[in-house]
Amino acid sequence: MIRWRDGTVTGLGRRWHGAVELDVTVDSHTVRALAYPALVGEPVPGDRVLLNVGALALGLGTGGYALVVALPDRLPPDPAPAPGHIVKARYTPLQAIVLGVDEPASPYHHQLSTVDDLAGMPVVVADLHSALPAILAGVRADVPDATVGYVMTDGAALPAWFSRTLDGLSGMLAGTVTVGQAFGGDLEASTVHSGLLAARYVLGADLAIVTQGPGNLGTGTPWGFSGVAAGEAVNAVATLGGRPVGALRISAADPRPRHRGVSHHSLTAFGRVALAPADLVVPAGLPDSLATRVHADLAPLAQRHRIVSVPTDGLDAALRALPVRLSTMGRDLDADHAYFLAAAAAGRHAAALASDQQREQDPAAQDHHQ
Repeated sequence: MIRWRDGTVTGLGRRWHGAVELDVTVDSHTVRALAYPALVGEPVPGDRVLLNVGALALGLGTGGYALVVALPDRLPPDPAPAPGHIVKARYTPLQAIVLGVDEPASPYHHQLSTVDDLAGMPVVVADLHSALPAILAGVRADVPDATVGYVMTDGAALPAWFSRTLDGLSGMLAGTVTVGQAFGGDLEASTVHSGLLAARYVLGADLAIVTQGPGNLGTGTPWGFSGVAAGEAVNAVATLGGRPVGALRISAADPRPRHRGVSHHSLTAFGRVALAPADLVVPAGLPDSLATRVHADLAPLAQRHRIVSVPTDGLDAALRALPVRLSTMGRDLDADHAYFLAAAAAGRHAAALASDQQREQDPAAQDHHQ
């Protein structure tokens, strides 16, 4: 299950929030490794490191690092005493104890004990982490001062620190809530439900985005993919009185037939797992052949969901202005334009819903966000 290696740090590479890349010599050759200093301490050249090289040996894309398990000769000091007893990555050797936003020791416990309704907050749900910046671009194209919370689920990477995208979006999000077994966000929550409530009432979000972290489990079978959780997130949003918005995975560039048009991941998650209705957003102006296929793919879902066409003027510029590089399955914005445009259109739709809701609740704020 685990391929263990012992190596020596020979150099430090890129660093972003919560993570640092390393060059490590293993058996006379150099491998690229990743360490999370909050878990293992700060590596320096010359340190002996214990590595898990399984993902690297398999040549996995997102997970193609050797991961530092420990600095066995220089263990970090014990953390200072602090409240919190929520255990994440439970019963693994690197289980982390964190302060949950919803547990009794949290300063927000009382507040979250008294709310169970999102009060109509729009929530964009997407399959892949790569949709996150594109959704945010769509939101900010029309409502640049919107307060947006990100709820990161645990279907892929568990540490939020793995995401260079989150580091690059610093200042554009009100915060990240890591839920379930995921950890490393600005807030930790036990479930998607409590994470959504924390986004609304602790972060003060006008709208939220829910996706898994970087990476994606897929087996090529109808049900063996981590994105089924997108449908469960729609149910959670609706149960809590929010407004679910589905960011569809649309592509004309994916080499795999099951992901062309509307990906079978979206069709399964929204069509069979999501039991509550959502707004499924289709960007206007797709090439005719792709638009025809997308609408045919979505026809069976229209019995439950609302299929919403959203204008895309200005969205390409908003996507290109992002401070992070857009990439999905190795394809950039120009190589898979429809995918990112669909995510941005979902963000634009959610921003419009949030603005409409705010005007209904506070007519005096009619010009807010304009």
